[in-house]
Amino acid sequence: MKPTHSHLAWHETLELHELVAAQSITLIKLKKAYPTIQDPILKTIYRQTIDALAQNIMELLQFYPLTPKTDLDGDVLRDEASAAAAGELLGLAKTSIKNYAGAISETATPSLRKVFIKHLNGAIDIHFKIFNYLYERNLYPAYNLNQLLQNDVDVANNALSQPFLNAKKVSAPIACLLPRSDS
Repeated sequence: MKPTHSHLAWHETLELHELVAAQSITLIKLKKAYPTIQDPILKTIYRQTIDALAQNIMELLQFYPLTPKTDLDGDVLRDEASAAAAGELLGLAKTSIKNYAGAISETATPSLRKVFIKHLNGAIDIHFKIFNYLYERNLYPAYNLNQLLQNDVDVANNALSQPFLNAKKVSAPIACLLPRSDS
């Protein structure tokens, strides 16, 4: 049976959001680091990774017009520098939580398991703090899907438009994929 909906499912929309957000932040970081890389082999790997991430993001952004829309909307002014810095911490916390949870499931030594659990709880606490920081400042609109997805598009386009030296030119960013409520 073929799906008959004209939009993505909610769960795949959220997976799309996570992938675009994480890859966009990573792309910005790699482009900033690229000029400082001296080793030619490592520089080539960085360039290949940057090109691959840019391609991934452009391909994923094509699905944003198919995301479900809600009645909640509204333009919010964002402190982009704080949002980016906090987003990095949120990503680190998420990665730490996943890594420690996996490590705990593989641990046979009780004393090491105890330390892993302590570290997992610390990562969960950091995640809670940074999520609340973002949410309270309207930097992570967790309950406004339209704004959350528009933020993804904005950050992704910013990442795609960031220059880096000696790089292969990628296509122009995909502008305004999500319809704004004021249009």
